This record gives sequence, C-alpha cells and structure tokens, in this order.
Amino acid sequence: MESIAACKICGLVQRVEKLNPGTSAVCSRCGSTLARSKVNSLQRTAAFSLAALIFYVPANLYPILRMDFYGAHSENTVWDGCVRLFQDGQWLVAGIVFCASILIPLFKLLGLFFLTGTAKRKSARQQKERTWVYRSISVVGPWAMLDVFLLSILVALVRLKQLATVLPGPGLIAFTAVVVLTILASSSFDPKLIWQQTPD
Repeated sequence: MESIAACKICGLVQRVEKLNPGTSAVCSRCGSTLARSKVNSLQRTAAFSLAALIFYVPANLYPILRMDFYGAHSENTVWDGCVRLFQDGQWLVAGIVFCASILIPLFKLLGLFFLTGTAKRKSARQQKERTWVYRSISVVGPWAMLDVFLLSILVALVRLKQLATVLPGPGLIAFTAVVVLTILASSSFDPKLIWQQTPD
C-alpha cells in the first residue's frame, strides 16, 4: 500500500511504499528521511511504560532529598514539597510542581497504555481521538522537567554545603527512572499504527 508524503526539507511530494519494520524511506531529491517504521513498537512501548509505572510508586513514596542541618534530620518527598508550598501560600508553584511531577507522568503512562492496547487489538475505532491522545502526550512531554529538577537539587547541594549535609534520596533515582523510561516509551510508539488497522 502506497502513501503520499511531502519532504520536510525540500518540499518534494512523492509516493512512499509500505515500509517493513526497521526500514525507512528517503527523499529522492535531497536524501532526507521521509518516513521510518519502528521495530517492535508496541512491545517496546508497553515494556517501557510498565517499567516506568513500577518506578512511579517509589518515586512518590520515598524521599527525594535527605538533609542534616546541625543535627536535625529531615526527609522530603515530592508530595511533601507540594504540601509545604501550598501551606506557605505558594499555590501556583505547588500546582505546577504537582502537575509536572505527579499528575502529568501518570496521565502520560495511562495514555501510552491506552494507545498500545487499542493498537494491539487492531481497533479502528476512535482513531481521531487516539491521535489527539498521542499529540497530547507529545505536547506535555517537555513538562517532565528533569533537567530543571536536577539543577535545583544541584544548586541546593552547592549553596547548603557549608551549613547542612544534603543528600539525594532513593526517590530521586526512581523519579529519574520514571522520566527516562516515559521518554523512551513515548519515542518508541509509532503513531502510524493508530491508522494502519483493520476495521472491527
């Protein structure tokens, strides 16, 4: 089955034959990639999503930071940070932290499970809605602000070094694993599988 594709680099419109898994089509004029078929897309997406879901629980239960300040010991989870910000009147910041660290990763994982399950069943129903789910996952992806989160921890470690001992907790490792595995799951899913299905 052939399809029509326009090159994103030179704009040439050309026919693209159905691709086998692991192959790609290149532009006949400029040589850039027109389309690519991912290998074991559903299996890889499901595996990465399941692994991320497993790490999601300890990421929210275990402390992200451990701090010793002149003999006083404290441990803080992501949820504790949200509650503390809310109690201090920083409602907007608390909402952003809650959405970016707890809510968005969970919705991304649920969306990926939904897309994988419907594609595995070869469902032809609600293809536009499923495409919207995939686009939403792609849009909210940058909100998993791992780089900003780790930078803030690094700043805390540097600034508090003379006053207190600040150590990363086991929740930080799990949180990092959730973000990385979710990124891998999102990039593994082939959105063309939403439309290349047989009718129910």
